Amino acid sequence: MLHPQRAPAHLIGLPDTPPATPARLSGEVFGRLINLSGRRRFTSQRLVLYALLAAQGREGALQVSRDALAAFCEAHLLLIDGQGSSLPGVFCDELRQAYYATGPRGGDGGHDTIQAFIVLARRVHEAIAAGSVGAPALLDQLVERGTPLLAVLNQITQVYEDLARRQATQARKQLVDVMGEIEAISMQARIVAFNAQVVAAHAGKAGSEFSVVAGELSRITGRIDELVRDALRGSAA
Repeated sequence: MLHPQRAPAHLIGLPDTPPATPARLSGEVFGRLINLSGRRRFTSQRLVLYALLAAQGREGALQVSRDALAAFCEAHLLLIDGQGSSLPGVFCDELRQAYYATGPRGGDGGHDTIQAFIVLARRVHEAIAAGSVGAPALLDQLVERGTPLLAVLNQITQVYEDLARRQATQARKQLVDVMGEIEAISMQARIVAFNAQVVAAHAGKAGSEFSVVAGELSRITGRIDELVRDALRGSAA
């Protein structure tokens, strides 16, 4: 059986080393990461399917397979290398483990598996386009690699989903903590407002304006309490 040759990362547009860890990510960023990871799964299977159709002579199938490979590479590059401040690349130990750690018997990490698939897919496309006699053997390898690759991509996508859930849980906890602090401050403000109203009542006419201010402070703290309750209900939803 023929085996695909592995190319250096820079030859296929992929970085050699993971980027640094960024600040905490937003839910929107996690959504993009999960979407890109899912896109890799879809395009990997699409390029294999249309490569098979191209080998059977289906018109336009080779270009569809090439387009799917281009989309696959683009998604992978964004996930690995990031995109400025909008996408972080490989930003945590869990992802570094998923992409770069080798198996207990020295097997490839996820990143190496993906690179090898990209190299093989390009060789298949070139062989089909040239009508090479070696195209069927290369295509067989591509089909064989499609299923284990999908398993790797599923595992990596699961990592992104787990990280997103963890981030959402931490964000809700942080919100609850902040709301608790605001609620405590609001309670202190209510006590101050009540004491001010008592003082104003004893001051007679001279304290009437002070009483109005104290009443307004009491109304504001009441509104803060409502906002806190609404925020806490929203975080629990």
